[in-house]
Amino acid sequence: MPTLVVVAGALIEQGRLLVAQRDRPPELAGCWELPGGKVNAGETDAGALRRELVEELGIEVSVGARLGADVALSQTMSLRAYLVTRAGGTLHPHDHRALRWVGADDLDAVTWVPADRAWLPELMTLLRG
Repeated sequence: MPTLVVVAGALIEQGRLLVAQRDRPPELAGCWELPGGKVNAGETDAGALRRELVEELGIEVSVGARLGADVALSQTMSLRAYLVTRAGGTLHPHDHRALRWVGADDLDAVTWVPADRAWLPELMTLLRG
């Protein structure tokens, strides 16, 4: 059973999904992901995601429904995603190389962090919905 949870936020606005380009570690640098981070001891998933998106992007969010199933990152770590809605702040890549908005037709052309590819079918449906 995984003991560490990493959360990611899917921010969709005007039919486009916000993706963030990783700067590290070297093996993932240049790949794109849904932004987020580790859930600390005593934190809820939603609390961690709100904290991480303020730190990484400079935005406040409300956390909505889960997106797809958990993705195993290792024997002790899992990744889970949530839909988020921007509640304030100005987007800026504090912890990433770049940010960009992608539409449904762009999803397959993005060089994704491998774990985040698990959510592409559901994201495609949401973006086309």
